[in-house]
This record gives sequence, C-alpha cells and structure tokens, in this order.
Amino acid sequence: MAAWGGGPVRPEVELLRDADRPDSWLLLVDGTPQSHVDLSDPAYLDFEYVRRIGHVIDLLAPPGAPVRALHLGAGALTLARYVAATRPGSRQRAVDNNERLVALVRRELPWDRRADLRVGVGDARAWLAQRHSASADLVVCDVFAGARTPAALTSTEFFADVARVLAPGGVCAANVGDGRRLAHVRAQAVTLAEVFAHVVLIAAPGVLRGRRFGNFVLLGSDAPLPVAELTARAHRDPDMARVLAGEVLARFTAGAAPVRDATAKDSPAPPDDAFAR
Repeated sequence: MAAWGGGPVRPEVELLRDADRPDSWLLLVDGTPQSHVDLSDPAYLDFEYVRRIGHVIDLLAPPGAPVRALHLGAGALTLARYVAATRPGSRQRAVDNNERLVALVRRELPWDRRADLRVGVGDARAWLAQRHSASADLVVCDVFAGARTPAALTSTEFFADVARVLAPGGVCAANVGDGRRLAHVRAQAVTLAEVFAHVVLIAAPGVLRGRRFGNFVLLGSDAPLPVAELTARAHRDPDMARVLAGEVLARFTAGAAPVRDATAKDSPAPPDDAFAR
C-alpha cells in the first residue's frame, strides 16, 4: 500500500466488472472484496453473508413495508439498494470514513435517486452518536478497515449506542469476520448479549467449526427474533447456513467474556487466501 504525496497512507479502492452478470460490479479495498452490486437488479445479493442480512430485512416488517435503516460502513451500498428495491419509501442513512470510496460509488455505481438514501463521510461511531434515540428499525454494522473491524466498533459501549438508536423491536445486524479458534466471534456474541435480550448467530457450518475463515452474522434485538423463519431461509440458501440461538448459542460462547472499550481489539486478520473466489 503506497502513500499518496508523502501524506497519510490511503486505502486502495478498485472496481472490477463481474464477468458472469451484466451491469454487476465488485468493490475491493486494499485487495479485499467489500461489496458486490448488480445495478440492474439491486435485489440480487451475491455475498453469502449479505444474503443472511437480506433474510433479516425480509422478515423485519410486513412485505413491502418501509423501514428506517442505518448502515455503518457504506461500501457500494448493496444492502441499502436492497432495502430501497424491496421496501420502497424506506428512509435510509449510511456512513463510510473512506471519502474516495464514497466518491467512486457516487460516480460509477449510482443508485436510484428516488430512494430516500443519504450517504455521508465520517467515523461510524461518532456518526452513530449523533443519531436520535429510537430513530431506526435496523442498524447494519459492516465496518472494515481493509479486512478487519476496528476495535471501537466491537465493544459493549458501542453496541449500547446501537441499542439506543434502535426503536422497540428494531434489529442490529453485525458482520463479524473470524476463523480457527473463533475467539473473536464468541466474544462478540456475548458482547451483544450484554446489550440485547435476544441474540442470534448465523454462519456456514464449516465457518462455525473453525475450518475456514469466514463471515458470521450476529443479530441483536430487544424483541424475540424470527429464529424459525431465519433457519428455514438459511437452509434454503445456495450456501446453507446454521442458525444458533438460545441454549445452543450459549454453549457455543461458553467461557467467552464481553468486550469493553478498554480491552477492545481489531478483529483478526484473515489468511491471505480467505477471499479467493
């Protein structure tokens, strides 16, 4: 990674055309795939973890009903486009700290301007602190610096602010990367459980066993989550996943301690071949 003009090191942002789907693009930051979008079909979700969050969006409210969503980590706005396409009239706000990325997406991957979607540049945690309490039905936490989630977005203090912003019955959906011993995702699950009454974990079986590095989707809410419906969708997905909740999730996280601001660390770096496609 090279410095620009002798100043701070800036992430390398790249767009690659998807050879298999017309009008589809892959966004990479420092060589790590961050987003996939189909401009002609925004309801198409290519990444498996994104489809898991898509299932949550589908079940968040009656079909087609608008929702209020906040996206921490804008990327190419894959999920924001999905919400706009499947739930017209939704009010959405997104933030990313990479000004070059946001400018590139605005220019090369424009979204439907009829959508009530505003995208800003800034620090996700500071931006979240400025949101009104009980102002969102969904908060998507998908912030990565390269391939790692910054420590400040992994703590009980951070998720408490997410909970503050969520309206009653709202859902926090966090993308967590981990592998091997799974210490990070176990700690993240118990961290959410300190803040939310109901927590669910979704991941591919091989990832859950630590056989390969991958993405976990963690859900938190003050209301019961639709575990049965999420499980059915996860089983029908082209990349089948398992859904852990209740006692099963408690056994998975046994011995893990919640993360505090004072002890928080960036998520683990993935192996070099983790994103080979």
